Amino acid sequence: MTEVFELRQYTLHPGRRDELITLFDREFVETQESCGMRILGQFRDLDRPDRFGWVRSFPSMTARAAALTAFYGGPVWRAHREAANATMIDTDDVLLLRPVAGDFIVDGAVRDVPPSSLVLATIHYPAGHPDEGLLSKFGATVLGVGETEPAENNYPALPVRSEQASVWFASFPTESDLAEWLRAAPAPPVRTEHLRLAPTPRSLLR
Repeated sequence: MTEVFELRQYTLHPGRRDELITLFDREFVETQESCGMRILGQFRDLDRPDRFGWVRSFPSMTARAAALTAFYGGPVWRAHREAANATMIDTDDVLLLRPVAGDFIVDGAVRDVPPSSLVLATIHYPAGHPDEGLLSKFGATVLGVGETEPAENNYPALPVRSEQASVWFASFPTESDLAEWLRAAPAPPVRTEHLRLAPTPRSLLR
């Protein structure tokens, strides 16, 4: 069995992001994990004030279908879905990925500790890999790398994007370190999207 994970980006109604984050971090972290998934990261997009991003993982595609069925058919989502959905315009910007090399670098002890670092998620279409040597010069650490999971989406109630992509996540000590790296990074040979992300206090990726 191969672990899979989702990078989910939501477009929200203007001014509703903090409302969703408060609800999410209070109601949807441990309750999703109790259904068999891991909630790895929750983020404010620094460049788009009405975007919320998050990452969750599953032990396998089979486990994914079971976990999503359990959560979205369960009492917690039923109790809070109207409040959550009221903040959202679009939730279909989702990449279903599998790790390229090992697990994410996360520390469960940091949950609920205010984060001081920022996360950069870089999406390459169709593929690309981080220059860890260059990143280290700016104090950054690669947290994980994924590529498109080729298996068919086995929970069609939640759409995923079909295009081929790879994503890598890196932690930067400060916003200035991140800005300096973005200025110094060589232009990639493929289409690339950079997401500058501020972790919430409950995010493990940071």
